[in-house]
Amino acid sequence: MTTGLARAALRAHRPAFVGTAVAALFAATVVSASTMMLGTTSTDRAGLSPAARRQITENGVGDMAVVLLIGSIYMSIFVVVSTMGTAVAQQHRELAMVRSIGAKPRQIRRAVAVQALAASVPAALVGFVLGGFGARWWHAGMVDHGLLPAEAAFRFSWLALPVCVGVAVVTTTVAALLSALRFSLLRPARALSEAATGRRGLGLLRAPLGVLAVAGACVVSVLLSEQPADQAGEGAFLVLILFCVGAGLLGPRLIGPAARLVSAVVGRFGPSARLAMLNVRSQPRRFSAAVVPLILVVGFGLTKIGMHTTAQHRTGSAGSTGEVWLDYVGTGLYAGFAAIAAANTLAMISFERRRDVALLRVVGSRRAQVGAMAAWEAVVVAGTALLLGTAIALATLAPILSTAFGSALPYLPWPIPTGVATATLLLTLLSTGLPVRAVLRRRAITVISAT
Repeated sequence: MTTGLARAALRAHRPAFVGTAVAALFAATVVSASTMMLGTTSTDRAGLSPAARRQITENGVGDMAVVLLIGSIYMSIFVVVSTMGTAVAQQHRELAMVRSIGAKPRQIRRAVAVQALAASVPAALVGFVLGGFGARWWHAGMVDHGLLPAEAAFRFSWLALPVCVGVAVVTTTVAALLSALRFSLLRPARALSEAATGRRGLGLLRAPLGVLAVAGACVVSVLLSEQPADQAGEGAFLVLILFCVGAGLLGPRLIGPAARLVSAVVGRFGPSARLAMLNVRSQPRRFSAAVVPLILVVGFGLTKIGMHTTAQHRTGSAGSTGEVWLDYVGTGLYAGFAAIAAANTLAMISFERRRDVALLRVVGSRRAQVGAMAAWEAVVVAGTALLLGTAIALATLAPILSTAFGSALPYLPWPIPTGVATATLLLTLLSTGLPVRAVLRRRAITVISAT
């Protein structure tokens, strides 16, 4: 029965598990590359001259590799847990039905674990190989920018394989089991009710932990304002992560008001926009899952870029060319993680609503109207992420810039915020629009009967 449940779920929710596999693949690739680079930048490698070892030590590339590896593992866990959790949540209706006909909780958990393994094991193996190519490119860039000596040749490391498996496979499986644990233990009647109406509230621990994370970010930000500029810069990442964790835990309580503010503006642009506004307001928990990764993209990108552009504007130099290049590479990787999580979540939400889209077609809505509604929903999601992400970036940058330059406001040339806003909007439009477009190509009655 366990294998049958897993196969049925993979067929019925194929986009969800494709998204999970993509997230696991990207995570395994980046973790593999980071692990191999950690070995390449080690100063105790045999055959390196004292000068080469001194260059590696002075540039601090070993410490950078450690930071990038830790950051990659953290972001991998964040993305995989988010994506797999959403994939399991989409199955609550089916899980509740099989519980009502006699399936035991352990059978539900085993079926979910099989799904996780089917999505993550191939992704981990392919990601390990792709990570080798990524590490080779990374190594060449570090040599070109003077961070590594030319004699520190790249070498492929099999040590990255167990790390990839540990991050991609173990994290995906544990996330799946945790996501299914509570639901599998509910009485069948309660499970059916919750699958139909959704879970209300944030839980006993989630809200207090979210408030604690936001409060911790504020306290650390105030403490950093009293530290030297270099120490304040090192603590910026912690402030940013605490803010984003707080936003993720508080979810609808924090994102809901911002979404209502954005949707109130959007709702003035016609019937399709008003319908999109009502959809977002009525389902804050669902849309907050997509907004949180986008907040991380916007907040992290503006924070990292703003630090360098402000330094360039104020002092004429953004720092060492190699250090800046590596910083931007890391920023791109972290933004990629969060973008994949956001795209996966939005695509899953759109796929999950295929019956609603078909019903709109049955009652007379034209394809253009349904497409416009989906586009306006994407605008609301992007606008909410930009609003909160910008606020988090400004709060993170304030103590650093005040300490370094005497002003809390960053200098951002207009192409940068314009580019961030455009990229965020395009990501939401594509992630929302493509699944809806696929549903609109099929006959509405066919979609309804299939769901």
